[in-house]
Amino acid sequence: MTNKVKAAGLLLVVAACSAIPSKALAATAARGTEAWAAVDPFIGTGGEGHTFPGAVVPFGMIQLSPDTQIKPRKEAYGWAAGYRHDDSTIVGFSHTHFSGTGHSDLGDVLVMPISGEVKLERGDIDKPGSGYTSRFSHEGEVAQPGYYAVTLSDYDIRAELTASARVGVHRYTFAKGKPAHVLVDLRTSMYDYPGKVLWSRLRLHADGTLTGFRETRGWAPGRQVYFAMRFSKPITGHQFHDTERDVPYKGFPPPGKDDPHQRAQIEGRQLVGALDFADAPGQPLVVKVAISPVGEDSAIANLDAEMADFDFDRVRADAKAQWAQALGAIDVDAPAPMRTSFYTALYHAFMGPSLFMDSDGRYRGPDNAVHQAKGFTNYSTFSLWDTYRALHPLLTLVQPEQRNNDFIQSLLAAQGASPYGVLPIWAFHGQETWCMIGYHAVPVIADAYMKGIRGYDTDAALKAMVASASYGPYDGLAQYMELGYVPIDEEDEAASKTLEYAFDDWAIARVAEAMGRKDIAAQFQKRAANWRHAFDPATGFMRARKRDGSFREPFDPTASGYGSDYTEGNAWQYSWYVPHDVAGLAQAHGGADKLLAKLDAVFDAKVDPKTFEHMEDITGLIGWYAHGNEPSHHVAYLYAAAGEPWRTQQRLGPIMASQYSPRPDGLSGNDDLGQMSAWFVFTALGFYPIAPGSNEYIIGRPFLPRATLNLPNGKRFTVVADGLDDAHSYIGSATLNGKPLDRAFLRHEDIVAGGELHFTMQAQPNRAWPGKDAAQPYSMSH
Repeated sequence: MTNKVKAAGLLLVVAACSAIPSKALAATAARGTEAWAAVDPFIGTGGEGHTFPGAVVPFGMIQLSPDTQIKPRKEAYGWAAGYRHDDSTIVGFSHTHFSGTGHSDLGDVLVMPISGEVKLERGDIDKPGSGYTSRFSHEGEVAQPGYYAVTLSDYDIRAELTASARVGVHRYTFAKGKPAHVLVDLRTSMYDYPGKVLWSRLRLHADGTLTGFRETRGWAPGRQVYFAMRFSKPITGHQFHDTERDVPYKGFPPPGKDDPHQRAQIEGRQLVGALDFADAPGQPLVVKVAISPVGEDSAIANLDAEMADFDFDRVRADAKAQWAQALGAIDVDAPAPMRTSFYTALYHAFMGPSLFMDSDGRYRGPDNAVHQAKGFTNYSTFSLWDTYRALHPLLTLVQPEQRNNDFIQSLLAAQGASPYGVLPIWAFHGQETWCMIGYHAVPVIADAYMKGIRGYDTDAALKAMVASASYGPYDGLAQYMELGYVPIDEEDEAASKTLEYAFDDWAIARVAEAMGRKDIAAQFQKRAANWRHAFDPATGFMRARKRDGSFREPFDPTASGYGSDYTEGNAWQYSWYVPHDVAGLAQAHGGADKLLAKLDAVFDAKVDPKTFEHMEDITGLIGWYAHGNEPSHHVAYLYAAAGEPWRTQQRLGPIMASQYSPRPDGLSGNDDLGQMSAWFVFTALGFYPIAPGSNEYIIGRPFLPRATLNLPNGKRFTVVADGLDDAHSYIGSATLNGKPLDRAFLRHEDIVAGGELHFTMQAQPNRAWPGKDAAQPYSMSH
């Protein structure tokens, strides 16, 4: 995009805003503030949600939150976000976190305020006072979008957190009468094991700025993070230690005494610093911390660019304003519990992908080199196996077009810098983890392209998609291109990989066809039908084949586990993954009735919960349906896609009631960077994108009496559900802009044009809606 085009776009935005009456702007701001107040960041911090309650702005690089993991654990799954609501002690406040993942890492630059005697180790959770960890009570906690506060009871310190995009801001109010200190611990993270920290540094500058870095070999190997830290009061003493090599720490030395630990710089693998603030007791101390992927000087520049002063309340107010504006994308009229669940889900959907770029536009790529973003803002933390399904389609509706363009340009920039020439698979902080399966950056780009989001080089985008789908060394892709399926005797999880590759291939075909590239479209349209090679008509399940073409035996549709035919699931969960060709799936089963009967068997099965004790990600069971994991997310909507929308309506009520609630344990599974939350937002509105790239949304049923999408183009799309309550949960009739809606799906153009979708709800299912002659949703076989 040229500078002239961007400038013209900015003028249009300014002109549009100027044309909005001030009363309307005030009303919009008020609704956004009400939405902000409805959010409960503690939802998902218990159970399996793996969210965190700390301070972040929408899509911010800083995600500053308390960490409650005390003892090093070989299995850190439950502490993937650093905080668990059922814990009673806090180890400190770190600046990077994942929201809702099934893997643990990050937890960079942990800061802990303490008073009295300095201890360098975290201590034993069962022995209060044995380390620097402090007890806390939920009664003293406050969590709001952009703000967190807690009292560290062992020190009587009130700790408050807020954030800008690149700067985390702490305010510590120390009790009187005890020496005040701040620990900076570079040893800790969400997933500790010997040798994780490859190297680190602490450096105290003459002006009192503390900088440093650490490089880790965690989930993403060789990841580097740099930081700069400043304090609102002078440092009156300091100690730097490498606990791998140093003698035990005995406290600050008397004035005038030499101490080798008062050096200005230290490097090593197990670093911790203790800073003394003689003027802090009884007073608030503000600590501001900027991070950078590039260097310590860049972290200082980020600090100067975003927070030249120490005004904690200003940053907090600005974070609140950013969240109010973002959450104001949807106006909801609903009872308090539903409002809380809805706006918290929307809040969680706006945490990732996260900014990954310094204030000067530089960032670190998958080649570990420093790059300059030109004409876009760089983002990372793409949990693509999860988020292509609903999160990214939601963001195309409720985020500015430029942000969606930035996501795509970030994916393309990563592909251009990749040593392998492929789009990200599961990337964070610029680094590739190769986690999960598929090449699901493809449907993210395809969905945006098909919706008219085009602020990037579209030819380069198609080329990148094809390159990712042609990289033979990746996860059986060479065999897939050769045989039309991934052979299980050469590659684990072969059935799942075959199915997911086929969907991604269909997404490429859609874009190629729209761009007039008939050769590429034909190639990938053929590959999109490869799901049929996994279908076994004898059993009605998707199964893994061997190279000789035979299905692997023995076959148990209930079996799951690493090394099995499926990824995080079994045949009962994965056999419906053909979202781009539901009509073809029904035909393969012998007709829609047989497919629908098989889906009933999924939900109505009696399943022992212990079946999946060995698979931590398979949660939220309703029969075999596992809402806590993504492969099930589209399944309830298949009834409507196959011609019986009332049965989708019937299934959605129990899913919403059992899988979501406004409590700390209110998410049945990992939020996975917003995918679980995006499913909730769409389903509450009444429709869901089962096949991103089709430009269609299957209608489920509304859960909100009234909701309005304030679209980025200035239009409004309102969903009204007359008569909705627990006893009236079925759609009796529907109109779109006053005309009867004779189809059980919406088109993207219906929504972005603005207007009103109106449902009349009733107690019994209307099996005749939308009618025998209703238009059918997209399917590749049509």
